[in-house]
Amino acid sequence: MIAAAGSVEHEPLVAWATKALGEGALGALERPPHPNGSAVDGGAASMRFRSRDTEQYHVTLGATALARDDERRFALRVLDSLLGGTTSSRLFQSIREQRGLAYSVFTFQSLYRDTGQIGLYVGTRPENLVEVCQVLADELERIRVEPVGAEELERAKDNVKGRIVLALESTSARMERLGSSVLAEMPILELDETLERIEAVDAEQVGALAAELLAAERLNAAAIGPDEEAFRTALTPLVPALAEAR
Repeated sequence: MIAAAGSVEHEPLVAWATKALGEGALGALERPPHPNGSAVDGGAASMRFRSRDTEQYHVTLGATALARDDERRFALRVLDSLLGGTTSSRLFQSIREQRGLAYSVFTFQSLYRDTGQIGLYVGTRPENLVEVCQVLADELERIRVEPVGAEELERAKDNVKGRIVLALESTSARMERLGSSVLAEMPILELDETLERIEAVDAEQVGALAAELLAAERLNAAAIGPDEEAFRTALTPLVPALAEAR
């Protein structure tokens, strides 16, 4: 696969590549079909804990999310930005800025061929663990059931669009975007079209996605820390099924 960006013309580039690599080298990629935009099956909640004599509990919550070609991926980026993707996000503000319960707290999301993941990380001292988990539970419930305000939604979309534009400032970044889209069998969207898809995300889409992906019964938990029983107890408001399984 050859990708190019910058001051190049398509036909001369194809001619050069054909001459350099030989006839038939630039064939079409063939992959078996895979699902697109279907409902996400996250399975039952589970927990993994590794006991370590650490100063902090390192906690991750996560769930199965979207495949890379799911049309809801634009809403997912906005949801990620709203919840924990920036320093103005809900989790960063409520846990770090307002309460000082953790230094590092953030959300993340990854999209793969047939599935994806969404999750959050927080590192906190043992005396703050219970309160942190309660705040997380409250914030996840709020984003699941309460419509996001227009001003907050617009800030999140502006942030996502700004990061996309900044990420494509270099020619090499644009080349890599083209190449990865071809290898992943994704449509190559113009930058303006991508920004338009982000701008079109509304509060209803964000809320529906949060309610589906971040449902308490779908969340999985993993942590490193000094006391597994204390961690499992702290998880009770976040993932009740894990507490009931004891």
